[in-house]
Amino acid sequence: QVRLEESGGGLVQAGGSLRLSCAASGRTFSRYTLAWFRQAPGKEREFVIGVNWSTGTSYYADSVKGRFTISRDIAWNAVLLQMNSLKPEDTALYYCAASPSTANSARRNRTDEYAYWGQGTQVTVSS
Repeated sequence: QVRLEESGGGLVQAGGSLRLSCAASGRTFSRYTLAWFRQAPGKEREFVIGVNWSTGTSYYADSVKGRFTISRDIAWNAVLLQMNSLKPEDTALYYCAASPSTANSARRNRTDEYAYWGQGTQVTVSS
């Protein structure tokens, strides 16, 4: 069983930055693919970024390329999401998700491809 906990959300002005963290307990990430999804009010949950923990291979949604970066904190068994140049349309509840890795698993972008989910952390970007 993998338990995920997100942190780092908050309120920021447009153009600002935030860093989210997803920490795991119960198991290490070594054989898992991790991803960040987000869900804005009235919208479906959408894929943001995925990373294969063991290879470091990552995959980004077009809407965040050049602005968001995913990285691994191996010592703390956590995955970090650095968000720069934030826009009001980035406002959403951000979720961390995990599933066992396979080839090209960083490209998984559907919610039903992930077995484990955190509770989410709110990101609000004011204009």
